[in-house]
Amino acid sequence: MKIREYTKKDVESLREIWNQVVEDGVAFPQDEPLSLEEAEEFFAGQSYVGVAEKEGRVIGLYILHPNNVGRCGHIANASYAVRRDVRGEHIGEKLVRDSLAKAAELSFRVLQFNAVVASNTRAIHLYEKLGFVHLGRIPGGFKLKDGTYEDILPFYIEL
Repeated sequence: MKIREYTKKDVESLREIWNQVVEDGVAFPQDEPLSLEEAEEFFAGQSYVGVAEKEGRVIGLYILHPNNVGRCGHIANASYAVRRDVRGEHIGEKLVRDSLAKAAELSFRVLQFNAVVASNTRAIHLYEKLGFVHLGRIPGGFKLKDGTYEDILPFYIEL
C-alpha cells in the first residue's frame, strides 16, 4: 500500500469512500452524501488530500486543513475514511501517521480533532497510542443516525 496526494481522477473513489462513512452515521458530522460536483469542490478546497492505494485501487483517504483561521490557522484538523471492505487492516493508522508528517511539512504546529465520537474506540485507541492528548468530553455532542446523542472527545498532538 502507498499513500500519495490525490488527483482529480481519484475524486469518484474518494467520494464513494467518504459517503460510506457519512452513511454509517457514527463518525463524520455530515449527514448528507456528497454529489460528484460537491466532492470535486470539497477535496480541491483542502490543504492536502492523501490517498491510500493498494494494487491500483483507492482504499482510504485523509483530508487536512486549518482547524481555524488567522491567529489559530497554524492548528490543523484532519478526517480519515477507509473503504468498508478493508477496515481493520491498519490502513487508518498509516493514514494518521502520514497526515502527521504532512501537517508538519505544511508548517502546521498542532493537529486537533474536535469531535471523536466516544464509541469510536478503535480511533481513540490509535490516537492515544500515537501520543495524542485527550482534552475532555463534550456530552451529547454528536447526533447519531437514530436521533440519539453520543459524547465527543477532542484530541490534539503537537507536531
